Amino acid sequence: MPSIEVCMPNYGMSMEEGEIAEWFKQEGDSLAKGDDLVEIIENKANRVIEAPEAGTLEKIVVPEGESAAVGAVIGIIAT
Repeated sequence: MPSIEVCMPNYGMSMEEGEIAEWFKQEGDSLAKGDDLVEIIENKANRVIEAPEAGTLEKIVVPEGESAAVGAVIGIIAT
C-alpha cells in the first residue's frame, strides 16, 4: 500500500517550526480527501492541515504538544 508523508508546512519566511496542537484523527482512522487532519500552531496562529488524499492515518510521527521543523514528516497516510 503506497504512503503519503504529511509534512510540516511553511507559512512564511520567518517560520522555522510549528507545534502540533491537535490531531483530529488517530492512527488507524479512515480519511477522506479534504478531512481536517491536524491543527498546527505557528507564530501564535492556528492553522488546519487537510488530508491530501483518501486513505488511513497509518502513523502519527509528531504527537500533540511537540514541535517539528518546517518540512519534517509529522504523519503518514496509507492510500
